[in-house]
Amino acid sequence: MSDFEAALWRETGRIVCWTLVSLPTDLADDILDRAGPCSRGFGSLRVDATIGGSDWRTSIFPDSKRGTYVLPIKEAVRRAEGLAPGVTAKVRIVLVDL
Repeated sequence: MSDFEAALWRETGRIVCWTLVSLPTDLADDILDRAGPCSRGFGSLRVDATIGGSDWRTSIFPDSKRGTYVLPIKEAVRRAEGLAPGVTAKVRIVLVDL
């Protein structure tokens, strides 16, 4: 289980726009050391995520530009918790497959 605070930010692709948080790099390094060959497609790792009263299962994804993993924040979670890009959230993640 890992707790951290991070500001939400937006990544716009050709088709969709994602709202994400970046994991602290020290946490990402620890996860990478522990995960080894357990990653899934695109290097993703399944996690149970919590922000406020919202819990959901998702994946974290490696982001080579930022040198860390990113966690997508679903619209339902953003609405329930009153979050928007630029707002800092308290996040808890638990790796599922390790």
